[in-house]
Amino acid sequence: MKISYNWIKTYLKINLSAEETGKILTDCGLEVESIELVSTVKGGLNGIVIGEVKTKEKHPDADRLSVTTVDIGTGALLNIVCGAANVAAGQKVLVATIGSTLYPTNGDPFEIKKSKIRGQPSEAMICAEDEIGLGTSHEGIVVLDNSASIGMPAKEYFKLEDDYIFEIGLTPNRADAASHVGVARDLSAYLNYQALLNSTKPLTLELPNVNGFTNDSNDKKIDAIVEDTAACPRYSGITIRGVKVSESPDWLKNRLTTIGLKPINNIVDITNFVLHELGQPLHAFDADKITGEKVIIKKVPAKTKFKTLDGIERELNNEDLMICNVTDPMCIAGVYGGVDSGITEKTTTIFLESAYFDSVHIRKTSKRHGLKTDASFRFERGTDPNITVYALKRAAMLIREIAGGQISSEVIDVYPAKIEPFKVGLSYKNCADFIGKEIDKKIIKNILVSLGIEIITEGTDALMLAVPPFKVDVKREVDIIEEVLRIYGYNNVDIPSAVHSSLSYSEKPDPEKIQDTIADLLSNNGFGEIMTNSLTKSDYYSNLSFTNPAELISILNPLSSDLNIMRRVLLFNGLEAISYNINRKNNDLKLYEFGKTYLKTTEGKYIENKHLALFATGRKEAESWNSKYHTTTFYSLKGSVEVVLKRLGLIELKFETSHHDLLTENLTGYSGKKQVVSFGKVKSNLLKSFDIKQEVYYADFNWDNILELIKKQKFEYKEIPKFPSVRRDLALLLDRSVSFEQLEQIAYQTERKLLKEVRIFDVYEGNKLEAGKKSYAISFTLLDDNETLTDKQIEKIMERLMKAYVEKTGATIR
Repeated sequence: MKISYNWIKTYLKINLSAEETGKILTDCGLEVESIELVSTVKGGLNGIVIGEVKTKEKHPDADRLSVTTVDIGTGALLNIVCGAANVAAGQKVLVATIGSTLYPTNGDPFEIKKSKIRGQPSEAMICAEDEIGLGTSHEGIVVLDNSASIGMPAKEYFKLEDDYIFEIGLTPNRADAASHVGVARDLSAYLNYQALLNSTKPLTLELPNVNGFTNDSNDKKIDAIVEDTAACPRYSGITIRGVKVSESPDWLKNRLTTIGLKPINNIVDITNFVLHELGQPLHAFDADKITGEKVIIKKVPAKTKFKTLDGIERELNNEDLMICNVTDPMCIAGVYGGVDSGITEKTTTIFLESAYFDSVHIRKTSKRHGLKTDASFRFERGTDPNITVYALKRAAMLIREIAGGQISSEVIDVYPAKIEPFKVGLSYKNCADFIGKEIDKKIIKNILVSLGIEIITEGTDALMLAVPPFKVDVKREVDIIEEVLRIYGYNNVDIPSAVHSSLSYSEKPDPEKIQDTIADLLSNNGFGEIMTNSLTKSDYYSNLSFTNPAELISILNPLSSDLNIMRRVLLFNGLEAISYNINRKNNDLKLYEFGKTYLKTTEGKYIENKHLALFATGRKEAESWNSKYHTTTFYSLKGSVEVVLKRLGLIELKFETSHHDLLTENLTGYSGKKQVVSFGKVKSNLLKSFDIKQEVYYADFNWDNILELIKKQKFEYKEIPKFPSVRRDLALLLDRSVSFEQLEQIAYQTERKLLKEVRIFDVYEGNKLEAGKKSYAISFTLLDDNETLTDKQIEKIMERLMKAYVEKTGATIR
């Protein structure tokens, strides 16, 4: 939600900086996610001053150009070449000086530089309105009134004002703050609490005055009939005739544009202004299109067709509340208007609606139709039923002032059952118990009153309060305490010196938590967890060089020859599971298992090691009509391995290729001398023994080593980079013996500071290359944490990288 600081200051006379105000709002529970400086005109017309054209002569080498001299009050005349047909001596004009940046209405910003145009020097630029964002016309330069002062900044001449926009992350329970007045109310409560502490004069929240409201006549009354009072407890309206629909005045357009709204016309803009001012949505109908001069609030039959303002015909539900005339629906109540009853340039009479709708009805309708509007945002959370008439009068007076016309009816107000304030009792003792600190009673009462909560009765130990209905989430004593605490300040509650709790110690890092984290990660990436038997058959380990038969732990009384030893690796049990699934037509598998392996040392000691095994075979993704067939490859598994390692924080491993009894195309990752992971493609002869006819890829993580490494990790938190990264690509022709790992190491050795990532994104080996060669396409990501990289810096780095590759690998840059 965007809130304008200048707008806030129309209700509160304060002099705080935007940063101070943002901190106060955040402490009050309205989290300010960002503060942005904005101008009415983009760029704020900075660098543009008023000048007087002293002379104008025809350009000697161009028919459509003029050579002028312009006085901007510096004591020296500027030579400016101008292409506008309407430029003339004696005019007061807008001059963009050297170094200023212009923001055109249409197009990209550009900087004014000293130049020569067709041989003539040009030391500034005389501006047209579209070139500086003041309008859309490019028919000629802007000619100002002769009273304009030479040298005056254009920003002062046009009375532009800077503003700060707070982006507030409004939580669903804070419907009372979904407006500028709502935010000002919280700010006022905090500042009045501070005034009480400092014995200074309290602030007054100055709301718009509607005491001057009167109707001019009563000759265009439109009746309102509410058939469903549960969905619409209150409905107010008024008729205004003789209005002129046109463009809004600058002040109104500026208010809306600064908070990100596009001005439409004066009537619609006023309804949007009041919505963001008071939090009360309004809707304006073309009164001449209200058949029968009656507005009926009801639900219509299911499957009724209705075309909304966006031109889409929608099918209504029988639970959708509609604003209708005597024959047709005109508007989806609280959500979206209809195309047939909206305001157009031809509209002269309007019916202005201000209503209180049930939040549940609006939320369901909005969700059903996928319509999210500023109005539905507020109605869904709950608006104030007691300001419908006030908001109506505020808007009607603005319309009469801006669009002309006469208020031609009394206020219609259908409010059969008044919504009373919530009565809540507050015990001072309970307040102190919940907060953990006793707050002075005067402070509590000051905060409550500043927030609009009325004190009905007061005792020595408690208060009876009337909470206004706009505080939809404040209905219990604990809610009142929360209101007090957020204004008093959570940071003002002292941290107790004693801790009343039992302390428990858990090993750091927590092995179970780490395992659960990785299990969740793998499950979320399409892997299924398996748990296999720790017993297996000894035949699997025949003729394996890495296993000495004496290391195998045999079972004294095995149930069968298939379960006669403790497993040495997890691979064989996983292959059994894969074979079992493939035989039942489940060919596409991604599995993982946390399990222990067992061995016996030559000294007769028994050792248990924990491992994590990954298995992948078949399709890379599930079969689908909208995806191509991609089988699992070595690189698919490598990606999964890297994801696990990155989540564990083990990103600086050294990978080597080596002989492996069970795997081909394999890599082993080390941290120092500790083996962390080994992965690759399972050998075909091994798969054949399990009757598996498709490729299987396997990764084995030494979990015990991983936990030891994690204990030694030191975590450092860094800010998210403020400056953009840059990617550059190189295509290299290399000997086949050169590995990507070598290229990666060379890159990081060559550029240690700014190189953040090296990736290979294409490999080609074919008969189009000379024998023994291959082509790699590699990307390099560069980033400076302190500034934006320049092209010159990037080019130097890339030149050094290319030179290093040529010298160290004999590469050819393609």
